[in-house]
Amino acid sequence: MTEPQHTPTRREKMRPVELLVMAGVFGVFVGAFVFMGTREWGLSLIMAAVAFIASLVVLATLLIAVGPKVDERVDPVDPDAPTGSAGSVHRDPNTHGH
Repeated sequence: MTEPQHTPTRREKMRPVELLVMAGVFGVFVGAFVFMGTREWGLSLIMAAVAFIASLVVLATLLIAVGPKVDERVDPVDPDAPTGSAGSVHRDPNTHGH
């Protein structure tokens, strides 16, 4: 049987825009900070661009590390293992759960 197709919610669709806005705000902040310290437009724009790209990479990496929320995980080695347990990787397969 085929499962129904998941349609993303509005919040899930707007997540990339949220990341771009957060990275943009950080870039503008760094650019303004550098401009106030040096009074050079060129250097402040370069630093703003570097901060934007670096923050975008960090945010995307953190999102990948967190991963999507899954209601119930299944242990591929021991499907009967309770959710959230350490997993059956540390169990001796010869004991059969004893």
